[in-house]
Amino acid sequence: MRSDPQTEAAGPAPRTALLAPFDYALYGITVFVWGTSWIALKMQLGEVSPVVSVFWRFGVAALLMFVWVRIAGYRMRFSVPDHFRFAGLGVLIFSTNFALFYFGGQFLVSGLLSVIFSLASVINVLLAAAIFRQPVEARVVAGASLGFIGIALVFWPEIAGTAFDGAALRGFLLCVGGTLSFCLGNMLSASTQGRGLPVISANAWGMLYGTLFLGAVALLRGDAFVIETTVGYLGSLAWLAVFSSVVAFASYLTLLGRIGSGRAGYATVMFPLVALAISTLVEGYQWTMPAIAGVALVLAGNVIVLSRRRGPACA
Repeated sequence: MRSDPQTEAAGPAPRTALLAPFDYALYGITVFVWGTSWIALKMQLGEVSPVVSVFWRFGVAALLMFVWVRIAGYRMRFSVPDHFRFAGLGVLIFSTNFALFYFGGQFLVSGLLSVIFSLASVINVLLAAAIFRQPVEARVVAGASLGFIGIALVFWPEIAGTAFDGAALRGFLLCVGGTLSFCLGNMLSASTQGRGLPVISANAWGMLYGTLFLGAVALLRGDAFVIETTVGYLGSLAWLAVFSSVVAFASYLTLLGRIGSGRAGYATVMFPLVALAISTLVEGYQWTMPAIAGVALVLAGNVIVLSRRRGPACA
């Protein structure tokens, strides 16, 4: 059986002070693929229940992940406690956070969704400090905070136009819950990698458990397991399942194990800018001075978070 090279640098605390070229490649893949996912997610909205759409997505992704595990020769057999960890990943990362954002999106504009999710960069640092007892590095918090402010400026016209009534508050709480679910899953993934468990195998089992969990929720809700046979729905499902789920999650969770949740989590601040660039080309997004200033702040925060570290690494 082939050894898993990804576990060599895995764990709740990264081993290197500088990002290696491989880390930048993982970071770039994550930001680009998840940045393009917003368009694909929009194409999923329609007659199919959000829970069922996510069910199809991770069902396909889980199948592809197990094929990857088998062909590449990664481990497939694990202990019962390890399967509990994989189930936790499935519930936190590969189901609940997506479902909560789908439902929250019924009450909030897309810009506000991006702003809320970008809080993951800061929440990751705070959770790592609370769970792993790692010191909170001021530079990472400062850079992530700059990025959050920048995203808020980019989407300020949409945010300012949202009437924060009861429905909006419900959507806000749902999306905060989705972000917290994602971040808790990050902590569990870091701990799982710290035990030497391969990322690819963990993702495969996690996606399977997440799919089963979504299926159970859909049955309890009485949702119909239907699928749209349109080019838009099937094409977006293929993109979300193959690239956004298999490729991007493998890249992100490997990056998390290598450089820590603080710096890896900053990808959640960067990918809305990719979505914004696509919106400029496809949907005619109009740039404003606050948006330009926001982009500058995000890029500045990116430099701060990913620059040379002088002290102990923070998970």
